[in-house]
Amino acid sequence: MTQDRPSLRRTLRERRRALAPAARIDAAQALAARILALTFLPREGYLAGYWAMDGEIGLHVLQMRLPPGLVWCLPVLDGQQLRFAPWRAGDPLVTNRFGIPEPDVAPSSTLPAEALALAVMPMVGFDAAGQRLGMGGGWYDRSFAFRRDHAAPPWLVGAGFSVQQVDALAGAEWDVIPDAICTETQTLLRPGASPPHRETDPA
Repeated sequence: MTQDRPSLRRTLRERRRALAPAARIDAAQALAARILALTFLPREGYLAGYWAMDGEIGLHVLQMRLPPGLVWCLPVLDGQQLRFAPWRAGDPLVTNRFGIPEPDVAPSSTLPAEALALAVMPMVGFDAAGQRLGMGGGWYDRSFAFRRDHAAPPWLVGAGFSVQQVDALAGAEWDVIPDAICTETQTLLRPGASPPHRETDPA
């Protein structure tokens, strides 16, 4: 049976929007602690988050608590792909065509997805097997398509509220499966996931 993904997205977006402000604040704190506790959390490099919109779980606590060797980045639209730019509170922002703030930088200042050490991806829904349901635009699936074929940086982590979990999601061939999914209540590691690694020159 084919899942009605548009209807499922509407239901799950309404579910997360209905959360009380106090619950959102507590969830952001708990989510940050879970991501920072991941055994594969890099100690240095570029870590991409997102600007929370439409009831998405916030990453502001995570940004404030990053280890000093990690540089916080936000996505920037570039054609049909995402690139990423370092950003600190107070740096200039512009609004992209979807109404989402992104760093106001020249394209030459952005990073390709392959340059990241870890990327935290927003979710509309997820299941216990680690399948992620996005907004439907395919931005993360296209930008991180290279992760479907082999273990390569960056680590990918889906972030959401526990109320966004469903029994099962039907996957598509273009889906990029996160290495972990973190909510305020649990951390799900992808079954059989192997650590991404960078190719190194022989000694």
